[in-house]
Amino acid sequence: MTTKPKARIYNWRRKRQGPADAEARADAISRIRKATQPPEAANDAQTSELEKIKAEGLTGRQLRIARKLAQKNGIEADSDYDAVRLLRKKGIDPFERSSLLDLAAEKKRVEDETKDKVTIQLPQPILQAPETLPGPEMSPAERRNYEIGQIQKDIARRRRRKLFALFARLAVFVLLPTLVVGTYFYRFATPMYASDSAFSILQADGGGASFGGFLAGTQYATAQDSVATQEFLESKDALLRLERDMGFSEIFKQDWIDPIQRLSPDASLEETHKLYMRMITIGYDPSDGIIRMEVAAPAPDIAVAISDRLLSYAEDTINGLSELKREDQMRDAVASFELAQEARDKAQEALIEAQLQGALLDPENVLAGLRGRINTLEAQLQDKELQLASLLDNLRPNQAKVDGVRAEIARYEEVLEELNAEMLDVSAGENSLVRLTLRIQTAQADLAARDMMLQAAMQQMETTRTEANRKVRYLTVSVNPVPSQDPTYPRKFENTILAFLLFAGIYLLISLTASVLREQVSS
Repeated sequence: MTTKPKARIYNWRRKRQGPADAEARADAISRIRKATQPPEAANDAQTSELEKIKAEGLTGRQLRIARKLAQKNGIEADSDYDAVRLLRKKGIDPFERSSLLDLAAEKKRVEDETKDKVTIQLPQPILQAPETLPGPEMSPAERRNYEIGQIQKDIARRRRRKLFALFARLAVFVLLPTLVVGTYFYRFATPMYASDSAFSILQADGGGASFGGFLAGTQYATAQDSVATQEFLESKDALLRLERDMGFSEIFKQDWIDPIQRLSPDASLEETHKLYMRMITIGYDPSDGIIRMEVAAPAPDIAVAISDRLLSYAEDTINGLSELKREDQMRDAVASFELAQEARDKAQEALIEAQLQGALLDPENVLAGLRGRINTLEAQLQDKELQLASLLDNLRPNQAKVDGVRAEIARYEEVLEELNAEMLDVSAGENSLVRLTLRIQTAQADLAARDMMLQAAMQQMETTRTEANRKVRYLTVSVNPVPSQDPTYPRKFENTILAFLLFAGIYLLISLTASVLREQVSS
């Protein structure tokens, strides 16, 4: 700062203010002289004080207040920091509340006093007026480059605006829902403890000569039973049994469970079954024939108890299916055996009745005896006739011998007539020995056939019982449920990432659909 400009300002102020301010003018002259001193005259103490004030980190507003307060107290300072230094040296704290209030009151008083006076106009900086003169004429190439630049700027501006709108939509439709879902999983979701178990259904024996015997002993032999067991464990029947034994719904109606996983007090069976299907995960692997089950519950011991109950239900189901199959297979075999036994008893009764109809127990032997006697007498009669013929062949036969032989022949013939008459008597009529013999033979043949049928039915029944015993199913637990020490669900990080991908996919799908529709409408 030089002396000449300040002297000029002082002279201009003196003309405007008049002689009444002589003391002020003298003070101003002293301040101007002080300001015109070279910077080498400042001592080291003053420099150190300024450095300390600068190190305080005062704001621009505080420095402006200090400058105004210095002007109010008539202190001429080289800078704002020097004003702070001079005020403090004079014993005035520029940042004290009373000083600020005094400054405001003094400002109002000065404004009131100078309201009727002429306003002092200090020299103002001259603002350069905008140029309105026509610029130099641009060539076509420069004009084209200028227009291209303007278009590029407009394109960049629109790209920035669209990019900002895209980030805003992503924040609203993707990031915000993901944040809400992540907050739920990390802060409010009730931890669930899972209990894993695995079991398989085995067949007692893989025997059998049928086509099913080729599959026996493999996992495909019990595939239907495994699927049936899985369907039962996922059904409402298993849920009702679990509700009756343990009170499944009451476990998830407690107040400390979060509202999303908690059951309402008046929850229906369908709502309970939906929660049951979320907490119970059952999968059947046909490659190895193992059924894997996972049960989730608010406490580890509850999860293990539910798993044990479901395993017992599955075992009862398998036993019921095996018993039903055995009964179905044995029913026909037992019925066939009973029919064969009943038919055999009837055949035996018919034989006994046929034997009891005649006086003799064995009419066939009686007939055979009569036939034997008749044959014997006929042979003897033929011998006697031959003997008589030989006697009569003599020229002079012995009459006594001839008469004796003739008498024997006559006796033989009489006996034969009696035997033939007896044979005719036992062979004629409904109750003849011949008919009785035929009935007995028929009954005996029928009894023999029924005995064979009964033996075949008995053998079939035993074979069926053996096959039924071989086809019994057994439930074998390979992995027993064990209480979990750490919560398995919710999987916070995985679920949050999944929610982000889900919301991003939905947003992308809606955006593409809207873009296609907009293009179709605008085309």
